Order: sequence, then structure tokens, then C-alpha cells
Amino acid sequence: MFQDEVRLTVQAGRGGDGAVSLHREKSVLKGGPSGGDGGDGGAVILRASDDVHGFFDLRGRRTVRAKSGEAGGAKNCFGKGGDDLVICVPVGTQVIDAVTGVQLKDLAAHDASVVIAKGGLGGRGNARFARSTRQTPRFAEKGTDGERREIILSLKLIADAGLVGLPNAGKSTLLRSLSRTKSRIGGYQFTTLAPHLGVVEMSATTRITVADLPGLIEGAHEGKGLGIRFLRHVERTRLLVHLVAHDPLEGAIPPEKAWKTVRKELKAYSKELAGKREIVVLTKCDLPGWEESLKRLARATDSEVVPVSAVTGRGLKELLSLLARSLSGD
Repeated sequence: MFQDEVRLTVQAGRGGDGAVSLHREKSVLKGGPSGGDGGDGGAVILRASDDVHGFFDLRGRRTVRAKSGEAGGAKNCFGKGGDDLVICVPVGTQVIDAVTGVQLKDLAAHDASVVIAKGGLGGRGNARFARSTRQTPRFAEKGTDGERREIILSLKLIADAGLVGLPNAGKSTLLRSLSRTKSRIGGYQFTTLAPHLGVVEMSATTRITVADLPGLIEGAHEGKGLGIRFLRHVERTRLLVHLVAHDPLEGAIPPEKAWKTVRKELKAYSKELAGKREIVVLTKCDLPGWEESLKRLARATDSEVVPVSAVTGRGLKELLSLLARSLSGD
């Protein structure tokens, strides 16, 4: 199951204790203190990666810990530092302090990283405290604790275009036709239970990333249906591709009403989201009577509507061309 939010306690490693040791060898007179320093504790690091698409590896884990540093040893031997714990997360992950609610970092690019919990410092061994007035110190420092923090990892997908529309508007079918994804498709509501990303290869050097987002219903901004959980994924898209299905069956939702329903939910969730540029697409134009639906939808939106059919390929080239022009104008 797709998981786009997780709460974790991160614990950095503790620093190793410094050693108390006096050098003892027959050939060395008055060898003096030789206790080495403890190693530093490992840090907890979050790193964004294009190869990670959710928080699957973190499911069921409440606490993650980095390695602690080793204690110092005799003969001025330093303890080994604890290994850092690097957690790879999807690009678009927001790191939020669970206690204060403050966003600590937005990992919006591949390989972006943040040290979310610093490792503790290793304690100094007794060799560090030797003075002319105190030649054989018999004490050392303890290592310090690593930082501990409760965080929330919240994913917002980053894409050029986001497909929105009522359930069964044809989003998964269209994305599968335009890209190489294998989204599940079917003639029933909520086929898409999680966001999908598809890459449309426009040329050898140009590609468009398209996000297929679960269908909205009336009241989605209040959590109805799949609700608000996925509306936030649309916030990072550069433009919206609003799909409205042509349905010739009696009792089907009129295309203009379907469009207004989704627009209402987008506006109720966020005015900024509702203000994004929008391309309106009428899908399933292989079914009879689509021309009348196109006219009605164009009147309601007061804009050009692109008629497409993922089955016959109608309008797909025109839609891709319009997408490319719209995105190049940013």
C-alpha cells in the first residue's frame, strides 16, 4: 500500500567514553597517561533519491538509531566512530518537527540531504588532561548523547503536470497511453488508490513528468472519498490537466457538472491550487455523442477543450503538443 506520511523517532549515536590508562612497559620509564579518546556517535541523515517512491522501508518502524562511537583504549588508541545512518526518501519529502510542527527541510531535489540528528561527541581520554602540574590524571570524559528527535516525513509528489478529475474519468488509461507506466485500469471508481508518476518522452532531450492522482469526489477537501490525503500532491505540479469523461449512458453526470465539482474541491482546499493553469480534456471520445459533450464542456469552462480517446489515439498528439507549449512558457 502506498504510504506518503510516516512518523519517526530518530536517535543519533552516543559518543564513546574516553579511556583512563597509564602506560606500563619495562623499557619505558614513567610512561604516563595513555588513555585514548572515544569515537563520535553516528548522525542520522535523510537523503532524497529519485529511486525511492514511498516510505515502504519505514513501515512498522517507530525508532531508527545510528551507531554509537566506541570507547577509547589504552596506548592512546582512539575509539572507532559510529557509522552514520543514511535514510533514503522520495524526492519531494518534507521533514517536519513532530513536536513544534515546524518544517525543518524540504528535500525537493535528487541527492538533497539534511542531518536531522547529530551524533554525540566522543569523550577525551586521560592523556588529554596531562599537565606539568598534573602528570598522571586518573579521569577521562564521558561521551555525550546523540540528538533525539521526533519527526514527520510527508511526501508531496513533484511533477510537471497533474491529472485530476472525478473517479473513472480515464486518468490511469490516459497516463498509460502517454507514458510507460503500467497503472491499473478498470471501469469502476477509485481504480487509482495511490498516486502514480509517468514519464512522457517528448524527444531525446525533453521529457514531461505526469502524476496520476486518485479521483476526487464532492467533499474531498473535508476528507471524503480518498479526500485530502492526495489533494496535497497536486500542489507541486506546474499545471493541472483536468479530465472530464464523456459518458453517453442515461443518468451519467453531465460533463459541465463534473468539471464544476472538481473545481469546487480544488478551490475549497487551496486558492493557490485552484489558481494553477489548467488544460481541460474530454476523455472517452470514441463513444457516441462526444461532440455534444465537447460543446457543453467548452461553454462551461469558457476555454478550449481537448477531445481525446486513449483507445483510438484521438487527440493524444495535440494534447502532448499543448502540454509542451504550456510548460515551456514557465
